[in-house]
Amino acid sequence: MENELGEKEIRLILIGGRWAGKSSSGNTILREERFECGRTRTIQSEVRHGDVDGRKLIVVDAPGWNSSLSLTEIPERDKQTFKLNASKCPPGPNVFLLVIPIDCAFTAEQKRIVEEHMKLLEKRVWKYTMVLFTCGDFLGKRTIEQHIESEGDALKWLIERCRNRYHVFNNKENYNSTQVTQLLEKIEEMVGHNKSSYYEVEEQIFNIIREKQREVAERAEKRRRRAEEQRQEMKILIQEERKTIPKLQIILLGSRSVGKTSVGNTILGIMEQEDGRRTAQSVARHGFVGKTEITLVDTPGWWKSLRAFDTLEAIKEEVMRSMFLCPPGPHVFLLVIDADASFKAKHLDAVTTHMELLGEGVWRHTVVVFTRGDWLGPNTIEQYIEGEGEAIQSLVEQCGNRYHVIDNKKADETQITELLEKITWTVAGNGWSHFFPDEKIFLTIEEKTRRVEEGARLRQSQVKAKRKSLRGSKDELRELRIVMLGQKTSGKSATRNNLLRKDVFATCANTHCQVEEGEVAGRRITVIDSLGWYEESSLCTKEMDKEIVRGLSMSPLGVHAVLLVVPLDLAFREAQQVALEEHMNLLDASVWKHTMVLFTYGDKLADKSVEEHIEREHRALRWLVDKCENKYHVVNNMKRADLNQVTELFEKIEEMVAGNSGRLFCPDMNNIDLNIEEKFRRRQLKHVLKQRLEEEYRRRELEMMMGFREKLLELQADIRGSVTSTKSKSLIGDMAKLKAKGVGQKKKDGKEKKEIIGEKISQEIEKLDKDIMRATDCLRKSKDLLFEDFKGDSLAPSIAQSSPERRISTSHFENILQWLSTLQISTNVENQLTLNFSQTSGYGSELPQDDVVSDTEADISE
Repeated sequence: MENELGEKEIRLILIGGRWAGKSSSGNTILREERFECGRTRTIQSEVRHGDVDGRKLIVVDAPGWNSSLSLTEIPERDKQTFKLNASKCPPGPNVFLLVIPIDCAFTAEQKRIVEEHMKLLEKRVWKYTMVLFTCGDFLGKRTIEQHIESEGDALKWLIERCRNRYHVFNNKENYNSTQVTQLLEKIEEMVGHNKSSYYEVEEQIFNIIREKQREVAERAEKRRRRAEEQRQEMKILIQEERKTIPKLQIILLGSRSVGKTSVGNTILGIMEQEDGRRTAQSVARHGFVGKTEITLVDTPGWWKSLRAFDTLEAIKEEVMRSMFLCPPGPHVFLLVIDADASFKAKHLDAVTTHMELLGEGVWRHTVVVFTRGDWLGPNTIEQYIEGEGEAIQSLVEQCGNRYHVIDNKKADETQITELLEKITWTVAGNGWSHFFPDEKIFLTIEEKTRRVEEGARLRQSQVKAKRKSLRGSKDELRELRIVMLGQKTSGKSATRNNLLRKDVFATCANTHCQVEEGEVAGRRITVIDSLGWYEESSLCTKEMDKEIVRGLSMSPLGVHAVLLVVPLDLAFREAQQVALEEHMNLLDASVWKHTMVLFTYGDKLADKSVEEHIEREHRALRWLVDKCENKYHVVNNMKRADLNQVTELFEKIEEMVAGNSGRLFCPDMNNIDLNIEEKFRRRQLKHVLKQRLEEEYRRRELEMMMGFREKLLELQADIRGSVTSTKSKSLIGDMAKLKAKGVGQKKKDGKEKKEIIGEKISQEIEKLDKDIMRATDCLRKSKDLLFEDFKGDSLAPSIAQSSPERRISTSHFENILQWLSTLQISTNVENQLTLNFSQTSGYGSELPQDDVVSDTEADISE
């Protein structure tokens, strides 16, 4: 631990999430203000030296990671920077101080983010890591050990990962030298245990990253020069045409939380603090920038990773409606992208599908505006574009290399002046014209709005009439037992905490069913927290399904209500319907009489009614609400102080119980277990059937290639024979008859062409030979997989149908699997593959023929 001069030296790096207190801790360790802290962010690694208690200290304050983003969501440059932090204090750090604030919960999500970042430094980094807790004053009279034990499994995992090495700082008492002395003693003890070794960046990794950064810098400079050349060209064009834009109309587009509203405020010079609420509707705002009148339309954002197909209809309509809020149309679309986050292929797909909603020619009128430019640090926006990858580069190119970066934290008029110049160049490049939207879009939206409002009024009247008829017969129940079902991330846990008026369920994904009780609104409430299912059926295992339904066994006397939790901020389409129906079919058919749809994220409705949401969205949602006989309720978990929404839900449950004549839902768990077994047997049947069809497809593909190869060989033989014949004649024939040069040259050219064609055919035959070998291998593997399925262990994508009336025994299923392997596959008049069910197959008596055909047809169509 001694340096070259024989002095005691400790090299340490402060790592952790943003705002964790790293810079303050660095100042406390050095016992003086060496790092800027408070509202100042650390945007690049900073190194400070100092002498403390007779030790030479080298302290590196590393940029914090975004604690709300997973590793896949942070920019490539941040990952590279994090890997190279250790090179800032050569030959390498003795210790990484992982800074964790005590005043914030360390959840399973925080654990995952820490673990992902530490993996960038490889497993060996834990040997050199110690947890440094900040905000020690929040402990009060508790010890740090009591805090660790009470905080939960995630924090205990972290402490164990660091081999029980931790320390606490109270940075408000930076004059307290004892806490620093104790930390340095713990570090020395750890260094001794590590035999004075240190963490070192592998030379190969270091060189690879540096080379990548060099290449990125070169490409970035080329892009900057190209943008500058475009700028000069447009300047000349504007000067020649001598035009100005007295009124500029702009539409802001982008995903959620990228800073669209902030960009609008920055352009219009609005300095007021944002309220943090999501933009739910397209809104036009007006102002002036210098002498230019600005109309600026802000729009709701879409989910960053979801295509337009999966976006709520209300958001898509608002995005399209924005074009008609600035007639005759916008001059430019500002597509807002967060420069502090990654941008991959799925994000490009999301942007592209949403932009295409606006019509043809939209890209010619679009400028990419990058926000959070302050987090770029010493890097340029061009380095972000070139370093992030093909997706963002493709987007910028799609927009004609038109882009701009804004730092919304900086009150700098220059960045807005430059943006307006780029907008002017874009308009000039489009012949000074607007983007004219298709009027059919507006008429379609208006017609749909009319139908939605009519349907919503009808549904509201039906609900009111039904509730009124039940109100007289319902009793206020002193006890309510509720089970909640739904897809993962639907908001079940947060809602259950809301119902019980206390935080009893962790809001992270649970792995098993839980039950909790509480007194709420004069009632004894029991809430069963079930495991959420995946949207992708293939991800659901038999064990998961058993755990999902196990919640019902936690209330042996039955439950008053089954609440199906559906989030209002995500589309409910066929995929969600299939997953839901698949799990509801595991239960007794009478479950729907006891089921109510519970919509979460009620704040996303804005000023729309839930009935309008139901009527506007995909028909799958209306199917669900109708299946539950119009029993639904909305909760806003952001307003937990509002007891009325909880009380009203309890009243609706009491009305449902009255409608069921007081009967509770109490299914036979043995039947449910049989349904689960049947579901996975059917899943296996479907998988084998698909495998059989795939095998046949590959066999026919192989036959076609073999036949094509034979034809090519015949053609090649004909050509070679023709060339050989021509050569013989040219040797034997009377050359005196071919004195004419033109005729001789023409025959020579013809011979050469035949030889060229013959060579090309040889190449194609060689390629076909390779393809045939691959196809043969695939066919062999598909057969292996088919026979593997007969073992009965294979699980594959499931089907949405499962009916107790058509339960088939295990032996019958195995017989059907064997039967499938012998099915004849032919083609119909349209040359499509069809299954040939033999009348003598022997299964007419085993299974009703209608059932076999209908199930099989349903599976094939999928």
